[in-house]
Amino acid sequence: MALHVIVGKGPVGTTTAEALAARGHQVRVLSRSGASSTAAVEHRQVDAADAGALTEATRGAAALYNAVNPAYHRWPTDWPPVAAALLAAAERTGAVLVTMGNLYGYGRPSGVMTPDSPLAATDTKGRVRNRMWAEALAAHEAGRIRTTEARAADFVGPQVPAANSHLVRQLPAVRRGRRAWVVGDPDAPRSWSYLPDVAATLATLGTDERALGRAWHVPSSPPRSQREAIADLCAAAGRPAVPVSGIPWPVLRAVGAFSPMMREVVDVRHQFDQPYLMDATATTEAFGLTATPWAEVTAATVGGVTATA
Repeated sequence: MALHVIVGKGPVGTTTAEALAARGHQVRVLSRSGASSTAAVEHRQVDAADAGALTEATRGAAALYNAVNPAYHRWPTDWPPVAAALLAAAERTGAVLVTMGNLYGYGRPSGVMTPDSPLAATDTKGRVRNRMWAEALAAHEAGRIRTTEARAADFVGPQVPAANSHLVRQLPAVRRGRRAWVVGDPDAPRSWSYLPDVAATLATLGTDERALGRAWHVPSSPPRSQREAIADLCAAAGRPAVPVSGIPWPVLRAVGAFSPMMREVVDVRHQFDQPYLMDATATTEAFGLTATPWAEVTAATVGGVTATA
């Protein structure tokens, strides 16, 4: 089978490596710190912003996956050199560039988001992601590279650290029967993306020519508000539902005076104060991918094991 190179060994990179290896592919993961290789996955120490090193590590690969995850508040400074290096490596090697994207680029939604929704972000992070996609798409249309992008909602699953999931971070409250404090309106319906479904989508996009030249949404859960989703976690854990309250925005803004991370959360308040929903019908129709049943997702998240994707 073909060689697939993944840049980033965080939850997305690691889970995608597992998905590709399970399909019989040769998998190489590049990261700044490296890791010990296994029979299934080779690890190399490579700086994601070093175009020359990326190119050498990607030669002969069918696809190059962008699973990099800069610190939230460093997107404007850290993403541009990494994106440029990935574009250069894809152009020099001919590997398909598959990017792990998100919903930030749509800005404040006026309804359910689809891959055809306008990329109308006005916040810094959304504009950064939109520039990345525009540059990759322009290179694709010019015939310099081949590219595609997967976009997901908030992650959920046992593979996701609490710091990277607004839902997983509530597990201590669920297990202790304490009030859960959430960002935004607890009753606004939201989409949630199970990480193995994210990995399955990335692996599919990197191995199917039909994916090229456009973005695709990861098949994700039916709408569940934070209050409903936390109640579902409680039920999966065999515990009574805990009370759920929204942290007042003035409190979050005050915390943001000292926390760069919290300032960035406040900057995308629109993601939390109204319905934030995505539609992945196009992905299901094109590739047959569907979301893992929500009951399996919550059981796996609470139990710390991976449900069947």
